[in-house]
Amino acid sequence: MSRSVWKGPFVDFGLLRSVVKSQSGKPSKDPLKVYSRRSLILPEFVGLEVEIHNGRGFQSVLIKEEMIGHYFGEFAPTRKMFVPKEKKKNKGKK
Repeated sequence: MSRSVWKGPFVDFGLLRSVVKSQSGKPSKDPLKVYSRRSLILPEFVGLEVEIHNGRGFQSVLIKEEMIGHYFGEFAPTRKMFVPKEKKKNKGKK
């Protein structure tokens, strides 16, 4: 279920403030840290490098134009993908 149109997109106020601050001042070398995974990506964020919190650490993501309208949490998976290990074969033993 999507958000009501009359409410507008949700963006955490602290995140929006830091993006506006980084655009108006000198560009910082270190990426912006985002804890708010529920915030929508707006057109103002395009071109920024952000680090999205995944519950354990941060994942570095470059915001592209195709990401507008999606949530930050969609680009930093929280669960580790299960990959089955290969069994070692005993050579020489019968």
